[in-house]
Parts: sequence; C-alpha cells; structure tokens
Amino acid sequence: MFHPLPLYVGLRYVRARTHKFFVSFITWVSLAGVCVGVAALIIIVSVMNGFGSELRDRLLSLNAHARIVAAADAAAPSAAQWQQVRAISSATPGVTGVAPYLEVQALAVHSTEMLPVTLRGIDPREEGAVSELASATKEGRLSQLTPGADRVIIGDEIAQQLGLAVGDPLTVLVPIVTSAGTPEPKLREFTVTGVFSVGVQEHDGTSIYAHIEDVRALGLASSGQGLRLRFNDALAAPAITAGLRARLPAGFEAIDWTTDFASYFRAIRIEKTMMAIILLLIVAVAAFNLVSMLVMVVNDKRTDIAILRTLGASPRRVMGVFITQGLAIGWFGVGFGVLLGVVIARHVDIIVPILERTFGFQILDADVYYSTNIPSDLRWSNVIAIAAVTLLLTGAATLYPALRASRTPPADALRYE
Repeated sequence: MFHPLPLYVGLRYVRARTHKFFVSFITWVSLAGVCVGVAALIIIVSVMNGFGSELRDRLLSLNAHARIVAAADAAAPSAAQWQQVRAISSATPGVTGVAPYLEVQALAVHSTEMLPVTLRGIDPREEGAVSELASATKEGRLSQLTPGADRVIIGDEIAQQLGLAVGDPLTVLVPIVTSAGTPEPKLREFTVTGVFSVGVQEHDGTSIYAHIEDVRALGLASSGQGLRLRFNDALAAPAITAGLRARLPAGFEAIDWTTDFASYFRAIRIEKTMMAIILLLIVAVAAFNLVSMLVMVVNDKRTDIAILRTLGASPRRVMGVFITQGLAIGWFGVGFGVLLGVVIARHVDIIVPILERTFGFQILDADVYYSTNIPSDLRWSNVIAIAAVTLLLTGAATLYPALRASRTPPADALRYE
C-alpha cells in the first residue's frame, strides 16, 4: 500500500472526477487563477526591470559613473591638487577613464527664443570624457569640438525648441559675478556643429557640449569643474566610489550616479513594488477560490472523512489529506504560471509585434515615446521570489478547510448515510 496515507488520498482526490460539476469548475478556476497571477507577475516585473535597465543606460550614456568635485566648504583646489586627485582616480581598480569637465548654468538664445540649459565643457580627446556622445550625435562629429573654434553640440529638443540646425549660430548667456561682487551677464556666440539624441529629457532638452577651453575662456569661477569617472561596471559604482572616497585628500568628494539619479530609480522601485502588490491580488483571489473549493470538497467528502476516522486515521492525517490536495493544485498552478511567464518574458520582443500586427494597434506610440520597443529583463531571483510567495499564499489557503475536515465528527457524518 502507498504510504503515507494523507499523500495517497490527497492525490487521489486531485485526480478523481467528481460528480459535483461546480466543485470541479472551481478547482480549475483556482488553478487557472494561480497560473495567470504568477505569469502576469513575472512578465510585468521583467518588463519593468527592462525599462529600468534601459533608463539607466540612457541616463549614463552622457553622464559619468561618478564625479569628483571640490567640497562645498573647501577652498578652490589648485591645478596641482587636481592632478593629484586625477592620478589617485586613475590608479583605482575598476576605473577605465578619467577626464576633466567644466559645467555652468546658462541661457541659450536664438532669435527671440530663450532656453535655460547646462553648458558642459569637455575634452573629446580624453578617455572617459563623453564616449557615447559621438554615437548619439545625429549630425556633425565630436572631433569638431576643438579649442578656440567656439562650436557646440546640442540636444535635439533644444534644436527643435530654438529652431536650430547644424551650422546655425547660438548665443550663450552666462551670468557671472565681477570682482566687485555685482552680477554681470556674459555673452558668447557659438556655432552648432552637431545635434545628439539619447531619448532622455535630462540630456536632450537641457545639455549643450563645448570644448572645455572654450567654456573656460568665459572667465567662469572654478566651482563648476571636476573630474568625470567611467568604470568597467556601472553597477559597481557605489562600491568603487566608496573606496575612492577614502583615498581622496581633504577638500574633495566623490559622487556616484546612484546618488545623482536617486529620484529616478526610487520612482521605478515604488512603481514596481505597487504593481507587484496589485498583481498579487490576482493570486489572492485564486487563493480565496481555493479555500471555497476545498470547503466544498470537505462537505462532499464527509462520509469519506468519517470512514477514515473510524478506521483509525487521526485528525492530523485527515488534515494532511486536504492540505495535500490544496498544495497539489497550488503547485500545479505555480509551475504552469512560472513556465508561461518565463516563456513570454523571454520572447516579449517577438510576441508584442505579432499582437500589434494582428490587432492593428501600437502599445507605445512613436509620437509619444522615444522607443516603441518593450524591453524585458528576466531575473531568476524575481521568479524564485514570486513562486515562493505564491506557494506560501496557496499553502495558507489550505489550512482552514483542512482544519475543518479534521474536526468533522464521524458519528454525525455517518448518521444519515
């Protein structure tokens, strides 16, 4: 005989064809609900991971993995001190590029239009300056940013708002403070030599790049200067920056990209958490269906329970029978859901275009979104966590019906049979 008894009887109940159609229907609904809930969770979390990774890549495309700047309460560092800091940074394991930069807030003026921008001075010859700017530039070449040429590369949104094209003049107004302490605007005319686009408002709508010597020629204060650092692994930026911070001399501080863009990724984490909680309600509904189904099975099997009890089965064994039945349904649902979710999450780039062509709609409108592709980043840690939480929910759903079955009095169940 098959042992243990609760496992044998519980699996027989799962396989048996009941004459109660409604009980059978609720069983399949419960299994389908668990399956759909798990699959939806895996797919949505994977897509949100994909959007998060894509946003990170775009934000870092023109931003440093870390920056070294002078401390706010420190005196302006000398050129020798900057050289010392640069040597320390270059010798740090994991750092692949170090380059100076100069940054200032300004106004871009063309005809009667005016737009607040960030003027960034870089040296294109330096490794780690803005290596992705060349590939992001639609027109013109990064090498045309030469000292004394007064040329700039602007974001495409700036070009659209100001009506600029390659070769057009652009006046940059920079507010400075004279030695007497009075504010004074400083104007300089540049020539647009390129237009870049990375699909992020942070860059395309606010950034203008010029050679660092041309920006320095404006006579600006040194408060906006620093060093840009590129790492071999952007995700290791917090750890590398922490080690570098401990080696920097007094008067300098290092800031990694997770601090610069903390608000972006905090918003993504909140959205992903809330979406997971909402979709987890699908699993919760399926768990309630599982409770209802098991309660009806307990009522339907009162005679069987009584017979088991009179043959010597303890209440714990009776309880184990219905826990086994509920867990089997829950595990089947989780297993099919994980399989379905993983398959769809891995092939979102194929499935979505097929759905769009079949039903004649576009999920991400090209007129609204920079990219119409839906990215997916399947992480097995998420899959395991989703499966574990779902198994716990379905396991908890079996406790009340199983406890009710264990408390069924054998005499009452057999009295009218």
